[in-house]
Amino acid sequence: MNESSIAKNPNDFLGHPKGLFICFATEMWERFSYYGMRALLILYLTKHWEFTDAASYLIYGAYTSLVYIMPVFGGMLADQILGSKKAVTYGAVLLVFGHLGMTVESSEQIFYLSLALIVSGVGFLKPNISTMVGALYKEGDPRRDSGFTIFYMGINIGAFTATLLCGYLGEEVGWAYGFGAAGIGMLLGLIIFLWGQKYLEGLAEPPSEKYMTKVNGISYENWAYISGVVMVLVTWFLVQNSQLVGQLLGGFGVIFIGAWLLYALLKCAPEERDRLIVVGILILFSLIFWALFEQAGSSLNILTDRGVDRVIFGWEVPASMFQSLNAGFIFTIAPLFALLWISLAKRNMEPSTPIKFSIGIVLVGLGFLALVYGMNSSEGLQTGVIWIVLIYLLHTLGELCLSPVGLSSVTKLSPQRIVGFMMGMWFFASAAGNYVASLIAKGTAGDPVLEIAEKIYRQVMNLPEDTFTIYQKIGFMDVYTDVGLIAIGCGIFLAILTPLLKKLMHGAS
Repeated sequence: MNESSIAKNPNDFLGHPKGLFICFATEMWERFSYYGMRALLILYLTKHWEFTDAASYLIYGAYTSLVYIMPVFGGMLADQILGSKKAVTYGAVLLVFGHLGMTVESSEQIFYLSLALIVSGVGFLKPNISTMVGALYKEGDPRRDSGFTIFYMGINIGAFTATLLCGYLGEEVGWAYGFGAAGIGMLLGLIIFLWGQKYLEGLAEPPSEKYMTKVNGISYENWAYISGVVMVLVTWFLVQNSQLVGQLLGGFGVIFIGAWLLYALLKCAPEERDRLIVVGILILFSLIFWALFEQAGSSLNILTDRGVDRVIFGWEVPASMFQSLNAGFIFTIAPLFALLWISLAKRNMEPSTPIKFSIGIVLVGLGFLALVYGMNSSEGLQTGVIWIVLIYLLHTLGELCLSPVGLSSVTKLSPQRIVGFMMGMWFFASAAGNYVASLIAKGTAGDPVLEIAEKIYRQVMNLPEDTFTIYQKIGFMDVYTDVGLIAIGCGIFLAILTPLLKKLMHGAS
C-alpha cells in the first residue's frame, strides 16, 4: 500500500481511520465499566450480602469464567447473522442495564440478573469491537499493528481509571455509586459508538441479507437477539450454581483436548502436528498462570482489605484501588519490554516462546512468595503495603512475558485452517483458569465451619466484620506458599522441556 495515499485520506485522524478512535472510546468505556465493577465485586459479596468468603469466591469465579466463555457465542452470532455493529450495540445495551442493575442493593435476584446481563453483554461486545478495528485496515496496511496498539491502550486506560474511581466511590461513598459510575461509563461508550457510526465506513454491517430472512415469522436478526436473552437466562442460572460452571468447563475441556489431539494425529503433516502439540502444551501452562494471576480480584483483594496496612500519607486507601497497579505497571513497563525483546533479538539472545512462558510462571510464583515473606516478617497481623505493590509488580512482569507472547504463538504455530479453533482453546484456558482461581481462593478461607465460628465471635465481641484474625493470616500464607512453590516448579519444568519444544517448533521462535 502506498504510504502517501494513506496520509492524504480525508477520513483519517492522526494518521489512522477515524473509526479507530470510535472503537477505542467504546472499548475504553466498556473496560472501565467491567473493571470498575470487578474491583468491587468480591468486597460487595462479603460486606453487603454477607456471603462467606468461600461462597463469594465461587460466585466470583463462575462470573469471571463465563465472561471468557460467552464471547464464543456472541462472535458466532455476529459472524453469521448480525455483523459487528449490531452485535456491539446489542452488547452495549445489555451492559448498561447490567451495570445499572448493580445499583439495586435490595434484591439478590436482581444482583444475579445484573451479573448475567454483564456477562452476556461482554459476550456480544468484546469479540466484535476487535473485529471492527481489524476491518478498518486493508490487507497489507502498515498501520494495522499501530492501530491495535492504540486500541489496546484504551483497555488499560479504562481499567486504570475505573479501579481508582469506581473503587473509591464504591467503598467510600456507597456501593450503588461505584456500580453506578461503571454503568454511566458504559452508557457513554454506547452513546459514542452510536454517534460515530458514520466513521465506521460501513465495514461492520451484517455479512449478508440472511439477517432479514424470516423463520416462523421472526427474522434471523430477532432470533439472534432472542438468543441473547437465552444467554442471559442461562447465565443467571449458572452464576447461582457455580459448581455447574466447573462441570461444564470440565466437559468442554475434555472435548477440546480430544479434538485437538485427534486433529493433530489424523489431519496434520508431521511438522504441523509437532507445532500443534507445542501450542497445546503452552495453552495448558497458560491455564496454570491465569489460575494464579487472577487471585487479584478475589483472594488478594480480600487480603488487601483486611490484612494490609493501607494508610499512605495519613489516608487509608480503599482496597479495591490497588487493582489499578496492574494497568499502571503495564503503561510504564510494556514499552520497556518491547524494547528489551528487540534489543535481545539483535544480539541473537531473545528467549524462545517456551522460556518466556516459564519466566512468566516463575514470576507469578515469586510474587506470592514475596508476599508471604512480607506477611511473615511484619509485626502483628497487618502487612506493609509495599508487599502488595511488589506482588502486583512481579505478576505484571509475568503477564508481559506470557500473555502477548501466547497470543502470538497461537497464530504462528497453529495451521491457518484451525487457528480460530486454537485461539478458542486459548481463551477457554483463561476461562478455566479463572474457575480454578476461585478454588484456590476458596482454600484461603480455610474450614467453612471455622469461618462461621469466627464470624459469630466477631459479632459477640462487637468487632467489625472485616477484623483480620491470626487464623485467616495463616490460611493465606499457607495457600500462597503452596501455589508459589508449585508455580516456580511448573516454570522450571517448562524450561527443562524447552529444548524438546524448540525441536518440535521447527524453527519458529
